[in-house]
Amino acid sequence: MDDIDLVAQIGMGDKRAMHALYLRYNDAIYAFSLSRAGNPELASDCVHDTMLDVWRTAAKFQGRSSVKTWLFSIARNKLVDALRKRGKHAYVEDVPEVEDTAPNPEAAAIAAAERARLHHCLESLSGPQRAAVRLAFLEELTYPEVAEIEAVPVGTIKTRIHHAKRALMRCLERGLRR
Repeated sequence: MDDIDLVAQIGMGDKRAMHALYLRYNDAIYAFSLSRAGNPELASDCVHDTMLDVWRTAAKFQGRSSVKTWLFSIARNKLVDALRKRGKHAYVEDVPEVEDTAPNPEAAAIAAAERARLHHCLESLSGPQRAAVRLAFLEELTYPEVAEIEAVPVGTIKTRIHHAKRALMRCLERGLRR
């Protein structure tokens, strides 16, 4: 069942459709929230609040954006509200470690060093740049979808990603020269 059909079913009170949508997007919304807040408990709360909002408002979904964009917009708004309540305005990126299954210990050591360097370089980006990179490249959203989620013009997202790419390249190049 595609996302639109799931939301329509949720709007009619179908718990199985809600479960299916939750399974489909739980990890992505959690990763997005964690990348913005840097707090696993807050990210988990954000997923819960987002899905609860979906359950309550699915019947009102008009399809003006994709379901994925709608979900990330809800998550962003829930996160902003939670951060305001906590009085936090800084965003911290926490890039999850990816297990390297390479059988060669030397290759594993090199991969770990590259991951650490990339993690360091991603942390050097501003919060808005990290969020734009995560949504565009990890969640594979289009720039207009990212702009809708971030509530900024598309040009702003293009600028953020342009500057983020340049900053990442400079940071990664510095690591290669060491």
